[in-house]
Amino acid sequence: ELEHVGKRFGDKIVVDDYSTTILRGDRIGIIGPNGAGKTTLLKLILGEMQPDSGKTRTGTNVSVAYFDQMRAQLDENATLVDIISPGSEWVEIGGTRKHVMSYLGDFLFSPARAGSPVRSLSGGERARLLLARLFARPANVLVLDEPTNDLDIETLELLEELLQEYQGTVLLVSHDRAFLNNVVTQTIAYEGDGRWRDYVGGYDEWVAQRPAPAAPAEDAAPVARPADDAAARAKAARPKPAKSAKMNSWELRELEGLPDAIAALEAQQAELAGKLADGSLYRDAPAEVERINAELAKLESELEERFARWELLEA
Repeated sequence: ELEHVGKRFGDKIVVDDYSTTILRGDRIGIIGPNGAGKTTLLKLILGEMQPDSGKTRTGTNVSVAYFDQMRAQLDENATLVDIISPGSEWVEIGGTRKHVMSYLGDFLFSPARAGSPVRSLSGGERARLLLARLFARPANVLVLDEPTNDLDIETLELLEELLQEYQGTVLLVSHDRAFLNNVVTQTIAYEGDGRWRDYVGGYDEWVAQRPAPAAPAEDAAPVARPADDAAARAKAARPKPAKSAKMNSWELRELEGLPDAIAALEAQQAELAGKLADGSLYRDAPAEVERINAELAKLESELEERFARWELLEA
């Protein structure tokens, strides 16, 4: 539970008066541009960081497991069996014992690969091994920060299936629209200036429920203002069908092209987020990190404008 939580770093307000309750079994997606404070919010929720104001309360017996996005904690010389269940042929999954060979088979590893060293694995196989290790841990809260970066389609589908069946709580940070739609039951979205808000459902539900941007709202204001009485409301509503019927051909072409334009922007966003996943970049090229974050912020702004325009033309 978070009650009126606030957190700032210097002059920057990262979380401003945010309250929420997360229950066992919730699958929460956290959405926001890079630099908005998603990691800080995660740490506040998990009790790893104390707020400057407000209160946080963590449930009893909370056991957290993190998906290691950097793939850095795997021993290159260890075998797959050693990674999953060192010193034992069995793993405990949801209170049920399962043979490690059978368990690895669930993650698309053949019995012949079980004795292979980690260094022989491809990038996609390493990701699947990390998932196998993650779900073999006795944790009731899973934290996944950009888990879909560098995952192949097969592994991505496997992860979606595992998360949908998972009985514990999931906290997921991702820019992957389809993945969020398929996995999460609730979304925490950044609203700007340190404000965060809860929405029911995934990415598409967030787009449908979030407040309209200021510019379209101002455009619609002349129609909305007479709504104080029924007669004025009827007058204002009368001309709207005719106006809708006279949509220009260029507006129709713009509407048809918007989904592809949005998809292209989201692909750029995913590519840049993938570059940021390289931990060495922060050490070797901090200026490049700053440039990528600035580009991501610009893309986020462009996406918001395209979504607003799409909603306006659809209406």
